[in-house]
Amino acid sequence: MNWIDRHAYDWGSAFARAFYPLFRKRRRIAVDNILKAGITEDPKEADRIARTAWGHLIGHICEALRVPHVITRENWREHLDVSEGHPDAVKLLLDTPDTPILLVSAHHGVWEAATNLLSFARPMIAIARVMNNRLVAGWMKKHHFRGPVTIIDKNHGFTSAVIRQWFDEKAAMTILMDQHTARGLPLTFLGRPAKTFTTATRLAQRYGYPIVVGSFVRVAPFRYRLVGGTPLRYSEELGREGFTQLLNDRLGEAVRRYPEQYLWSHRRWR
Repeated sequence: MNWIDRHAYDWGSAFARAFYPLFRKRRRIAVDNILKAGITEDPKEADRIARTAWGHLIGHICEALRVPHVITRENWREHLDVSEGHPDAVKLLLDTPDTPILLVSAHHGVWEAATNLLSFARPMIAIARVMNNRLVAGWMKKHHFRGPVTIIDKNHGFTSAVIRQWFDEKAAMTILMDQHTARGLPLTFLGRPAKTFTTATRLAQRYGYPIVVGSFVRVAPFRYRLVGGTPLRYSEELGREGFTQLLNDRLGEAVRRYPEQYLWSHRRWR
């Protein structure tokens, strides 16, 4: 690992934290979210967490752009810490490539870098916002994502071709559940009312594949820790609403353990 790679996160984080006071609207949103989620009752501590999280966002993106230069097919497991992951989740995610799975996460930890890294374990299908500018989208595909990663525009939804690819490649269908929606079920996230997409629940209900819920958090340069519990399968007893709430609760547990790596500045609760 060269000097540039080792300090990519630090440079990005320092730059973002230095300019954090200028983003007054995002700062207010982040502090308000942290206080209302009960992460802390102290406004000063909430502001510290918000600043650190803002720095983590930019630092993580800078480091993710350098992942192809550091993490390879030969060394990718050396960059993973599974000490906080349930053994069944670790086995399913990393060592069971013959089973399609759902990977449900949030804007928490290192969601971009983790997609790159996990592509060495199994094919990945990621539901994401595709950039409108073709040049930017092309650059992102060439320099950011690599390996067997298919990016699906979240605005286009699931097609029969995507579902077939998921089955045929035994891929991990990756969904970030903490995005705002005017539709969805009126549930709670981190103890606050939040309309929630039911995509992961509906896929699990229809196809019966297991779900790994959690995050990868950054613990050192290019070293990432899996945080998550036992894999889940859709429960008819809980129903669609109860099961989707369970997914929200699992994600909330991971965020509370590492609040300084969550994207508090986005408007999850509108």
